[in-house]
This record gives sequence, structure tokens and C-alpha cells, in this order.
Amino acid sequence: MTLKDADKGSTYIIRDIQTGDEEMASFLFSLGCYSGEPITVISHLKGGCVVSIKDGRYNIDNGLAQAIVV
Repeated sequence: MTLKDADKGSTYIIRDIQTGDEEMASFLFSLGCYSGEPITVISHLKGGCVVSIKDGRYNIDNGLAQAIVV
């Protein structure tokens, strides 16, 4: 399941980052988004979702959300 399909208010463990775009993968890694890291979906928005990774909250678009497998 990707983060785009994840339930609001639930915490998941990131299983994989599936993207062929090295820049996108580097950006996600800089946010602390990598395999084994817990991620919580705060809310879903029209163009993406708000997530909590470690101590930060981030608004990510649907393209990034689809690349994160939980």
C-alpha cells in the first residue's frame, strides 16, 4: 500500500521508496523518510497529504505519497 491510500491518523512503517527519480529519493531521505522509519498520516488534502516524520510535519503531494510504500 502507498501512503496515498493510507488511513488518516494511523502510523505506518515505511517499507520502501519506489521512484526512479534520484532527486525525489534524496529529498525524501532529507526529510527522514526511509525504510524502517515510522510515518503518521495527519490528514489527506486534495493534492496530497500532511504527514509526521520524526518531529516534523510535512505537506507532500500525491506524487511523493505514491512513491512511499508502507
